[in-house]
Amino acid sequence: MNNIKLVALLSIIFLTVSCGGSEFRKSPVDELIRNLDAEKNFTIILYDMDVESGWPDKFKHKYKVIKEKEDGTPFEELTDWYDVSENIFGYYENDMGMEIVSKVDGKVTKETSPPGYSRYVGNQKYGNWRTDSSGNSFWAFYGQYAFMSSMIGLVAGPVYRTGYYDYYNNYRGRRPYYGTTVNGRSRYGTLSDASRRQNPSFHQRSTTNSALRSRVNNSISRSSGGRTSRSTSRYGSSSRSRSSSSGGK
Repeated sequence: MNNIKLVALLSIIFLTVSCGGSEFRKSPVDELIRNLDAEKNFTIILYDMDVESGWPDKFKHKYKVIKEKEDGTPFEELTDWYDVSENIFGYYENDMGMEIVSKVDGKVTKETSPPGYSRYVGNQKYGNWRTDSSGNSFWAFYGQYAFMSSMIGLVAGPVYRTGYYDYYNNYRGRRPYYGTTVNGRSRYGTLSDASRRQNPSFHQRSTTNSALRSRVNNSISRSSGGRTSRSTSRYGSSSRSRSSSSGGK
C-alpha cells in the first residue's frame, strides 16, 4: 500500500513539474549577457514575441543585439527564437522594440528604456542636438551614423531633448519610459507606431494568431491614459505598475 502511495505521489510531482516547469525557466537574456561578456558595450533589444497555441501555450522571444566594432561603429545581430516562461513573457509584453539590457563601458544594466537611450542618444560621438524651425531641440545622428535610427528602432520621429531629459532625470533606473502618449498610444513599446513600423510582421501575426492576439489585447486592456501595469515582477508573480511619460517635446 505504501508503494502505491509513493508511486502516486511521484506521479503528482512529475505532472506538477511538467505543467509548471516553464515558470522556472531561466531568462535567455542572462545567457546572452554571459555570451557577450567580452564586449565592452552592447544593447539587447526585445525585437519580436510570439505565442504558440497548445497545452500549455509556448512563449517565445527574439532579440536584436547591438554590438560595436573596434572603432565604435555599431552593428546588429538578430538571435534565433528563444522559449521563455509565461512570467518572463508577461513581464516584457509591453516592451517590444525597446532595449531591456545595456552594457556601457563594462557596466551591465537590466533596464527597459527606448532603444539607444542608454548609449547612443545624447552621445556626441554619434550625433548632436539640433534645433528645428519651431525652436525645439532634437537629436540627430551624424551622417556616417544616420543608419542608426533605423537599426535601433527610432523610426517614430525625432527624439526631443526635453523628452530625453525627462527620461534621464525622472525614469532612468526607476521605471520604464514609454514616451509621450498620443491618441491613446505610447511613443515606444509593443503597441506604439514605432513598433508597427519596425516589426510589421508581429502586428500581422497578432491579427491571425489567436493566442498572441489575446496577449496583445490583454496588454491593451491594461493600458489607460499612458499608464500600463506589468503583469509580473521580474520573473516573478507579483504585479507592479509601470508608467510612461506624459512629457512632450
